[in-house]
Amino acid sequence: MALYLTDYTEAELLTFAENAYGPEKYDTGAVTPVRTLDETTHCLELWHGPTSAFKDMALQMLPQLLSAALKKTGEDKTVCILVATSGDTGKAAMEGFADVPQTKIMVFYPKNGVSKVQETQMVTQDGANVGVCAVVGNFDDAQAGVKRIFSDTGIRETLAERGYFLSSANSINWGRILPQVVYYISAYCDLLRDGEITMGDKVNFCVPTGNFGDILAAYYAKRMGLPVGKLICASNRNDVLTDFLRTGVYDRNRPFHTTMSPSMDILVSSNLERLLFDLSGENDEEVRGYMDALAKTGKYEVSDAIRAALQEQYWGGYCDEAGTAATIARYERDYGYLIDTHTAVAADVLAQYRAATGDETLTVFASTASPYKFCNHVLTAIGQTPEGDGVELLEQLHSVSGVAIPRRLAALKGKARRFDLTCEKAGMDGVVLDFLR
Repeated sequence: MALYLTDYTEAELLTFAENAYGPEKYDTGAVTPVRTLDETTHCLELWHGPTSAFKDMALQMLPQLLSAALKKTGEDKTVCILVATSGDTGKAAMEGFADVPQTKIMVFYPKNGVSKVQETQMVTQDGANVGVCAVVGNFDDAQAGVKRIFSDTGIRETLAERGYFLSSANSINWGRILPQVVYYISAYCDLLRDGEITMGDKVNFCVPTGNFGDILAAYYAKRMGLPVGKLICASNRNDVLTDFLRTGVYDRNRPFHTTMSPSMDILVSSNLERLLFDLSGENDEEVRGYMDALAKTGKYEVSDAIRAALQEQYWGGYCDEAGTAATIARYERDYGYLIDTHTAVAADVLAQYRAATGDETLTVFASTASPYKFCNHVLTAIGQTPEGDGVELLEQLHSVSGVAIPRRLAALKGKARRFDLTCEKAGMDGVVLDFLR
């Protein structure tokens, strides 16, 4: 990381990492352990942090980087972190920034568009500097609202007068992407250590994908020299990325589906712009044309050169609701391994990839959340009838699976709700201005 974060010393970065990933934060010494399922299939568990989701990997580091940057630059204003979340980013960001000096954080999530456990995590968050608001709409609406606020000159000027400036903890912030590169390299090193591969062997990675940040980090790891074969992009029923990778046409003009893997319920994948910039030879004019077309018509088609590069680097597939549930059941039955709904999408698409291509290269699929964040769907998938709807299901899933409940999720039971604010899409700017009085 020191090669890319040149404003920080190596000693500073090591201290930040110790603060972000130490035992008080993570419940396993390995931080991101690799679980072996068979000779060619491994699972990278990214959910052992404070919020039981992969977003912790970046959002425990980002506050360390930002706080140091404020001091280094002599900034006297308070930074307000604006977040749109499809379920996990919001809690992870609040956990990272809660009571961090010279910061405030406001999180927007789609009303009825996250799991009950995810919502409980957010609305019970501690910290004097945090705020949470549900948005009537879906994640794309919340994300568009945050982007609109960032681009509103009048809001920025008003906040500057009040002593604030805005920043983001979404993956539009480069500080979100960079820490995620590390765990792909870590996984490769673990496989080397365990004798599963030899140095130079290519490894495929399969990643459940919504906003394209996590799989983009894998691409950057490959660009840095990691021996990566194919990057397998796994989508749920919101299959805009699958179609794009297969055809070169990005078309968000399609039905939006609310699924059991809500962090992937996205039709506008913001980080795809970064990939296009790289594949175009850093042609900002070309990429701007694609983004303008997306904004105006909801659709664009990339050049033949980019389409060829996409198909060389990536393979895209999607998994519907029935396939997600069946995969959870299959992994619990065949491997004794309990996985969440997003991880199941990746596992199913990996099976599709192998069936379609015959490629049996050793593959690591990313497990992005604990199954306990989606108890109702996991219970149903393994043949149980959920006895409730929310944190009360934690004990039921534990009793039938024997898998330990992450301690911070267990602590949600009985915790008081702090936030109950809801707004329309057009009202998000007012929420921010009220929050930053």
